[in-house]
Amino acid sequence: MPTVLIADDHPLFRAALKQVAADAVDDMRMHEADSLDAALAALDAHSDIDLVLLDIHMPGNHGLTGLAAIRAQYPHVAVIVVSANDDPRVIRRALDHGAAGFLPKVSGLDELHAAIRAVLACERWLPASLRASVEHSQSSPDDRALATRLASLSPQQFRVLQLVAEGLLNKQIADRLDIQERTVKAHITAIFERLGVRNRTQAGVVLRELELGDPSRHMPVG
Repeated sequence: MPTVLIADDHPLFRAALKQVAADAVDDMRMHEADSLDAALAALDAHSDIDLVLLDIHMPGNHGLTGLAAIRAQYPHVAVIVVSANDDPRVIRRALDHGAAGFLPKVSGLDELHAAIRAVLACERWLPASLRASVEHSQSSPDDRALATRLASLSPQQFRVLQLVAEGLLNKQIADRLDIQERTVKAHITAIFERLGVRNRTQAGVVLRELELGDPSRHMPVG
């Protein structure tokens, strides 16, 4: 029996995705989250989650940071990115950072059903209308290298990186993660080496490179 986590901050859209997922697969178990923190908490609490439908613009998640966090900390969980941003370059970056599929928010029911079924069957899925443009869209060498470097971090190292990016000191990180301060220092040394950075500021910049603008916030009104 597959289990899906729907992570979106709009209750109506979340409810619609829940209904679509229930129609796509029999006996589906579902959880919901309205922020990235809530999504990560759900993944911690429910080890049987197979798939996350992830809105890349919701509280705590501004682009691909949430995708990278989930893939680093829960590598067994597949992620379908759900977004109003259907720029092929953005989709290409999402795939490079571990997304198993991409769903535009304007997708019809058939596409939604097909995406969920395909990814649960361990296949990659893109809408037919976007496949050619995404295939012809190339990530920059720098972004591919960034994806590789982030993927080299262990789950705990990624958690430490997130807290470093938030500006927390080593003792604060140790308290937050309930580990020894010397363990934090060892993780930070390894993070710097794997990311090819020299200090905490540069490490934070690496995560900020995953941020994307939300196109829905720039739509004309009236």
